[in-house]
Amino acid sequence: MAKLEVPGAKAGYDEKTDVVVVMVPLPAQGHLNQLLHLSRLISSYNIPVHFVGSATHNRQAKDRVHGWDPLAISDIRFHEFPLPSFPTPPPDPKAPTKLPTQLVPAFFATLHLCEPVCELVTKLSSTARRVVVIHDSLMCYVVQDMPSIPNAESYCFQSVSAFALYSYVWEAMGKPVLADGEPVNDLLSTPASGFPEEFSEFFKVQQEARKCNWGNLYNSSRLIDGEYLNLLAEIKFGETENNWAIGPFNPLVITEDQKSKKSHKCLEWLDKQAPKSVIFVSFGSTTSLSDEEVEQIAIGLERSGQKFMWVLRDADTGDVSIGEGRKAQLPEGYEERVDGRGFILREWAPQLEILGHPSTGGFMSHCGWNSCVESISMGVPMAAWPMHSDQPRNAILVTKILKTGLMVGDLAHQDESFKAEVVEDAVKRLMNSTEGQEMRKRAEELSDALKQSVIKGSDNSTEMDTFIAHITR
Repeated sequence: MAKLEVPGAKAGYDEKTDVVVVMVPLPAQGHLNQLLHLSRLISSYNIPVHFVGSATHNRQAKDRVHGWDPLAISDIRFHEFPLPSFPTPPPDPKAPTKLPTQLVPAFFATLHLCEPVCELVTKLSSTARRVVVIHDSLMCYVVQDMPSIPNAESYCFQSVSAFALYSYVWEAMGKPVLADGEPVNDLLSTPASGFPEEFSEFFKVQQEARKCNWGNLYNSSRLIDGEYLNLLAEIKFGETENNWAIGPFNPLVITEDQKSKKSHKCLEWLDKQAPKSVIFVSFGSTTSLSDEEVEQIAIGLERSGQKFMWVLRDADTGDVSIGEGRKAQLPEGYEERVDGRGFILREWAPQLEILGHPSTGGFMSHCGWNSCVESISMGVPMAAWPMHSDQPRNAILVTKILKTGLMVGDLAHQDESFKAEVVEDAVKRLMNSTEGQEMRKRAEELSDALKQSVIKGSDNSTEMDTFIAHITR
């Protein structure tokens, strides 16, 4: 295969000091991670990038970076703005919803970034020809003053899949029949999932603050959900025709110089396993499981007879530096019984490197968009187990459209999926069946196509180059 290159990397562009970029992420891990990866990509074009947030959340983003040398962010300028103190309640594993309500106080605290971010952009605008502000779709309030700065342009980063985003829009439009007919409509329909009042209030604040939008950015590729990117363009979502699918942001190949400087113990364990023999189990940074749910998953993994690596940790709070939270209880004697066959992690794990390891053959996941993109990138099929928000929609994209995974249980009755027999069945189907082999083959083919798409001169490479040419015009 041809050598992979970062599209338009430094060797291919003249240095440009007249355009600067300001990144404004939402302080939740999946959002921080995507915009930090995008910062690295834009910085590779010799464009100065400024990453803004609180000291706590900037540190979180940097400490958890994986898949590339941490020194790669040395050219990114981090700005740490103080936030008022906010409550940091622990996650409630027995809450009626899996939504991370414990993060809401941190989200509302970001409203205080509006003034310092405006001051930063104003200062940069005095010396730069153009300031390009890329903000998370849930940080509209912070960037609402950008239209008052003549040489500032504001671009909205959509942190979810184009399929998930279009399905939300489609529902808001009254579920119109599409040209392709009912089958597509059936795919777009997902079980109703409302948001608690505190989330709805935050979303309303952002929506009311939404103003000028020069374009939408997606951590996606037209190979992944191009049909839905086209549908969003047709309706001029965000009142703009400018849409760039410039992902995946994460590296598509983990080379030796991109691996963590200190090999993680879990990677050392994977080194000893047979190729594609391990299923990786992780439900992300916003999901907390009750002891009863943990017990059922544990029993299901044990009964499957499959080797597994399980990240078993509580969800993040608004400040991950506070210290260790709750430690979920496993059945008595469990770790001794699965010793050698199961590896249990109770800390942050280098997920991209685990998925890119040759011993990893499957991924049981909550289907957060980061996890989906990383799994697709590495050619690993998924056992999709969505918990909240856009995750059920991402699960449909993976299982029904891309067909690189299977659903754990019934999407319409996910509460019933927390049964040992459901977990056992899903693991066996993904890892040890003809059905699973076919999914793995499709996942690997899509991964190979994505790798080809970022080679200089390919369609996706051209899309990234087009975005860079647009902001440096």
